Amino acid sequence: MNEKKIEVVAIVGPTASGKTALSIKMAKAFDGEIINGDSMQIYKGLDIGTAKVTEEEMEGVPHHLLSFKEPTESFSVAEYQVIVREKIAEIQSRGKLPIIVGGTGLYVQAVLYDFQFTKEDVDEEARKKYYDELAQIGPDAMHAKLMGLDPETAKTIHPNNTRRVIRALEMVELHGVSKASEEHNRGDIPLYNHLIIGLDMDREKLYERINLRVDLMMEQGLLEEVKGLRDRGIRDVQSVQAIGYKELYAYLDGRLTLPDAIDELKQNSRRYAKRQLTYFRNKLDVEWIGNEWNKIENYSKFFVY
Repeated sequence: MNEKKIEVVAIVGPTASGKTALSIKMAKAFDGEIINGDSMQIYKGLDIGTAKVTEEEMEGVPHHLLSFKEPTESFSVAEYQVIVREKIAEIQSRGKLPIIVGGTGLYVQAVLYDFQFTKEDVDEEARKKYYDELAQIGPDAMHAKLMGLDPETAKTIHPNNTRRVIRALEMVELHGVSKASEEHNRGDIPLYNHLIIGLDMDREKLYERINLRVDLMMEQGLLEEVKGLRDRGIRDVQSVQAIGYKELYAYLDGRLTLPDAIDELKQNSRRYAKRQLTYFRNKLDVEWIGNEWNKIENYSKFFVY
């Protein structure tokens, strides 16, 4: 890989690991532009809870694919794949280095590799049926239903990730194949000479950073941000199933006390970080960086000009 010029860089890592800060340093050092690689930062109005980079934090570095979808709209990894590959070509045409930054491993994988999808048919009646059923029987029962139809996929999805549970049920109903079978058939051929940098740190330190970040989000007005979405009648859609939103919806709906909602938010964030690391280690060819990740000289060796 190091014998050819790097065409695309991706910076991955668990939530609160420092991806934003490193991406700005790298973009300024290597004349890059940043592409969002977080599945929730695409939504307008989901700013505090997704730790979306601010204008001040950007330090003048161009950022792409932030806040371009309404929170009521759905969005798929297949759509992301098409848009980002076009954006990579556009950035390269300006002689700049595309840098994908985010914690959604599937998004990064789908862009950088020959990643094929089954036809993205959406049967609105089937989807509505599953969401109606979810409202009646709850996430655990829906997950149990998936376990009976597609146990291999069910084992990889947390019961609270209802969007993925429902999508997996749709795959069986609409295509007669399991989500797991679909993934086994996806390509693993890299389409770019890429470098994936992964941020890692001591687990205890990471969990401490996550807890502190949640406290900071609450101080910055996360509850007010969630109230604003809820007051607009936005619920039962993809965007507000995100960690940081679903827990506070539960508080506002009277299903949790505020301290319990905050504790659940922290716990869900820590669990998500663990799942992120597992995905990156199992699915991507990552160059892992430890405690000295913020030193740009660590990365110069990868680049050929």
